[in-house]
Amino acid sequence: MSKDGEMALDMTADAAHIAAQLGAHIIKIKLHTAHLELEEAPKVYEEQHIPRDTLTERVRHVLQSTFNGRRLVIFSGGAKTDDATILDEVRAIRAGGGLGSIIGRNSFQRDRLAALGLLDHMIRIYKGKTP
Repeated sequence: MSKDGEMALDMTADAAHIAAQLGAHIIKIKLHTAHLELEEAPKVYEEQHIPRDTLTERVRHVLQSTFNGRRLVIFSGGAKTDDATILDEVRAIRAGGGLGSIIGRNSFQRDRLAALGLLDHMIRIYKGKTP
């Protein structure tokens, strides 16, 4: 697998699907890119009209790969980034049907008040109380 393949939509969706088939009820995966790793994947995605341009569409596709959303999918965070980027990702995850994010570095590498403010904003987004 290439370096880009580690975050590829087809690989991530397949991994989540296999986890569900093996009996996982909660599946943790990284947020993925629109990249398709497998040589045959672009043809399949086009023939099946699977949208992948936005993060929301990609999250929705991964959830469909877990028995059409019958498993809890949590998305892991990455390197520390700015609040706006994190909140945009949270909005996309929620809009795509995801139920949560893991953001250890993005909270623990901030001062306490900033971290609590970010976490509060994220919770309000997941609860649907703020855009």
